[in-house]
Amino acid sequence: MNTYFLLFFAIILEVCGTMLLPASQNFTKIVPTIVLMTAYAFSFYLLAIVSQKLPLSIVYASWSGIGIFSIAILSYFFYKQTLNWQTIVGLFLIVLGVTIVNIYKTN
Repeated sequence: MNTYFLLFFAIILEVCGTMLLPASQNFTKIVPTIVLMTAYAFSFYLLAIVSQKLPLSIVYASWSGIGIFSIAILSYFFYKQTLNWQTIVGLFLIVLGVTIVNIYKTN
């Protein structure tokens, strides 16, 4: 299976888990809590697999950077959180940084 596909799936699971944190209401709501913990567990499992095949710096930069970007954008739509222009510029710089790191990676 493609390593980058596993990394992408790990990012999706991490984003899903993080987006469920407010819904869990400090882990008092059982269903969102179970789903978010399961998503985090599988995300870390996939992250461990990917880290055996790609440099950890690349894996973690991609996982955290794309995760931060995704969570900020999704929070805007689902939780009506505001994004000022400075935040938007910063998010795009994160994406640019992750892109540069992946383009110039060494194996």
